[in-house]
This record gives sequence, structure tokens and C-alpha cells, in this order.
Amino acid sequence: GKLGRYPPWPGKIVNPPKDLKKPRGKKCFFVKFFGTEDHAWIKVEQLKPYHPHKEEMIKINKGKRFQQAVDAVEEFLRKTKGKDQASSHNSNEEKNRRNSSEERSKQSAGEEKRKASLSEGKVKKGTGEGKKRVSSVSSERGSKSPLKRAQDQSPRKRGRPPKDEKDLTIPEPSTVKRMMTGTVAGFKWPPSVSEPVKHSDPHFHHFLPSQTEKPAVCYQAITKKLKVCEEETGSTSIQAADSTAVNGSITPTDKKIGFLGLGLMGSGIVSNLLKMGHTVTVWNRTAEKCDLFIQEGARLGRTPAEVVSTCDITFACVSDPKAAKDLVLGPSGVLQGIRPGKCYVDMSTVDADTVTELAQVIVSRGGRFLEAPVSGNQQLSNDGMLVILAAGDRGLYEDCSSCFQAMGKTSFFLGEVGNAAKMMLIVNMVQGSFMATIAEGLTLAQVTGQSQQTLLDILNQGQLASIFLDQKCQNILQGNFKPDFYLKYIQKDLRLAIALGDSVNHPTPMAAAANEVYKRAKALDQSDNDMSAVYRAYIH
Repeated sequence: GKLGRYPPWPGKIVNPPKDLKKPRGKKCFFVKFFGTEDHAWIKVEQLKPYHPHKEEMIKINKGKRFQQAVDAVEEFLRKTKGKDQASSHNSNEEKNRRNSSEERSKQSAGEEKRKASLSEGKVKKGTGEGKKRVSSVSSERGSKSPLKRAQDQSPRKRGRPPKDEKDLTIPEPSTVKRMMTGTVAGFKWPPSVSEPVKHSDPHFHHFLPSQTEKPAVCYQAITKKLKVCEEETGSTSIQAADSTAVNGSITPTDKKIGFLGLGLMGSGIVSNLLKMGHTVTVWNRTAEKCDLFIQEGARLGRTPAEVVSTCDITFACVSDPKAAKDLVLGPSGVLQGIRPGKCYVDMSTVDADTVTELAQVIVSRGGRFLEAPVSGNQQLSNDGMLVILAAGDRGLYEDCSSCFQAMGKTSFFLGEVGNAAKMMLIVNMVQGSFMATIAEGLTLAQVTGQSQQTLLDILNQGQLASIFLDQKCQNILQGNFKPDFYLKYIQKDLRLAIALGDSVNHPTPMAAAANEVYKRAKALDQSDNDMSAVYRAYIH
């Protein structure tokens, strides 16, 4: 999580797939990084020849991954020695295929295309002209690590039926965490699919269930542009969000956007929608919260009904099921502004029954409905780094593409209404239970005479190491419980997750135990503090 200079890393210049556009601005090359199978557009001034800088790199880097990368470079050089002039635009595997027709004559065109474009766990193949170069790249750390796991599950091209693996043609996006946390803030990264979603941001990730397979088994992955954060000076990454707009990678929809609810999450979302050039009308129960956004260019809506009636797509992000229902069904509510073609996107974390009821009343008036709760916190919302879980109207999901790119790093489309609510509650159940366990461990360390800081240092060196763990422990050690995610809301999510378990007779004993601890913290007036204040429930 700590940002700073990242040491040079060996790579080779390859030609990108045909559908990848070269970034604007300074001259750059498409580079494959050895040992990670990541790719990036790298500016010329950031490239150094391998051999003269080899010893320097080895001195700087001591890790196993770097040694593996150096080994991969040496192996590559051994294999390609003396052959660069003969076939400069093929990898060794492709040379063997072309020069040994007897061995490769049975390989289908689909297999060739897959090998040219899929790079997961393999060396990326350059398919253009020009001499290969092996170089090292010096870079700064960014702050964004796109999700990889779901992409490993047979990514499929939009609109095509699933076929044998050899017919897959989606190039592997640069998603390995190590390299993405080592990207230069100034890098411009290419789109990674042959059919990008309109207004595509090539490092934003869409995950869509296969049309013919179970969602848990196969997600269609469409990568979009990554907003790289530059925090060397301690500034927030709002500037990073700005840079993607300057690069022209996100084209804001021309639809009029409405937004209801300017809490911890909603405020950051609206700010990023405005910064990306969207036309936004805002409403909040306490009107003074709108003032800042009016100054930033938003329009003011007097009631939820007015916002919905004057906008094409209206988003809402409120606290709980009761607030979500009141917003839609109450006086001058959303429902009064719904008419055929109007779109409503509820980003609140609620239970599946609530969101299903809201969807039914919206659709009954001719409206279109999408649930889109978000995983994240205030900081991630401000940084445009949320994870969006969507379900409902698939066409509306795609219409929200530029909005989701502005506010998040990844979106998942999970099928029918209710699925996103269930998934979101499960995610927050895990997070809330983990937070309670962290607090329990820190307090047990304290009462048994162990250093809490040392416990954190040990955890940060182990497999549990994460930004979440470090930030929440730091909150506790510093006694700083300024809300990043309200304790009262994580308790609400635990309560709803337990109820979800009840509805299917599934045991949730860990969540139930954690819920009791959060209830104790609420009784100690910690509701409006950060979830890490659950620590205070353990203090005797």
C-alpha cells in the first residue's frame, strides 16, 4: 500500500494486437514484462538497454520474482540468439510453428489467434514488424490493482457463444497485481479486447456472466482504462481521475444523470461523475450538502421526483432498506417521476426483498431498473476506485458504462435483480467479521502484554497482509475513528446477511458473533464512527 519509486524491471518490446491504439503524446513502445506476463505502453525515455543496466538492476532488486524475470530474459536471449534478423516479429514458439510445418500443420486458425492474444501465464507474442528489444523499465508505483481472479475463469468475447478454449481471442489485460502497483502515473495503457464497450476505458473491468454457463463458473471480462493514482506528494487521487479525462479515455454519456443521496459514498461518486464531464442533477435530504456540488457544476433538484422526471438515468445511494423505500415510495418520491423509458439505478446496500420490490414498482410504471450496490469506502469513492455489483436491466447496465468507469475500477453484472444485493451482503459480512477479528486480536495482545504494533508488523509480513488490515489497525493504534465506513452500516449489513442465511436455513455463526460485538459498540455510542471503532467494544 505504501507508494514510492519502483525499481527497474526487465521487459521486451513487442507489437500490440491490431485493435490496440497507441496512446497520444510522447513516443512509446508496447512492452512485455518478463516474469509477470504483464504489458504496458512505455515512454521511450523510460526504456533502458538490458545489458548495460543488468548489474544495476540486480543490485536494486533482491526478490525471487525479479530473479525469475532475469532468468526468463537470459532464457529468451539464448533461444533467440542469431535469429532476430530472420524472423524479428515472432516469438520462439511462433518461429517453431512457422518453420516446422510438419509439427504445426494441424494447428487451427483459432489456436493461432489465441496464442497471439492470450498472455495469461505465457509470454506475449509480438506480431508486427521491427527488431525486438530487451529493456528495463523504471517506474513509479501507482495505487490501483485491478481484480484478476474472475478473469482467470475463461474470459469470453461479448456476443459470441462459448466455444472450445482455442477459439478465445480476448488478449489478457495487464492485471497481475505486482505490475499494476508498479505502473508509472504517466503511463497510458491500451484496451485489451477486440470489441471494447462504447466509451471504453481500457483498464476498467466489466465482469459479465456467460450467457450459457453458470455465473460462478465463467465471467466475460471486458477491460477498461485504469485511473493511475499519483500520491508522491500526498495528494488525493482526484487528479488521477482527471488525467483519464484529459487522455480522452472516458467519453461521458450524453444522457442526463441524476443522483440522490450525498453521504460518504454518494459524495465521492458525484464528484467523479462531474470531473469526467457528466451532466448531473443532485438532491439530498439535507439540502446544504448539495452546495459544494452546485459549485462544481451540478444542477439542483428540489425533490427526488423532479430529478427523475428531468434526467434520463437517476442513481440513488442511501443508508438502508427503509431509506431506499421511502425515497422511491414516499411523497414527491422517485416513483412519481417515473414514466416509460426513465431509468433508476439503486446503489444502496439493502436486502434482496427490498430491491426486488422497488424494481417491480419502477418497471410497473414503464421504467427501467438496475441495482448497483458498491463495495468500498469513502476514500475509494473519492478516488473513483469502487467495485460495482450490478443486476437487473442489462441494457441499462451498458448505458451506465461511462458512469461506472468514472466512479469505479471494476463492475460485475450478476444477472437478475436481487443477486447483487445478496452478493453485496455476503461481501460485507466477510469484511465486518474480519474487522471484529482484527479488533479482538489487538485487544487480546494488549491484555496479555504483547505489543499491538508488533502484532501488526507480523500480520503485515504474512498472508493476511492487505491495505484493509493495515488501515484499520492504524486507525486503532492512533485512536482515529473518523468514519471511512460507518460502524452502524456494517452492523446493518451483518444483520441483513444473517437474515439472508435465515431465509435459506444456512448457518452464519461467525457473522452472528461479530454482529453482537458491533451491537455492543453501538451501545457505546460508536455508530457514527468508523467500523474500526468496534475495537472499543472489547475494552474493559
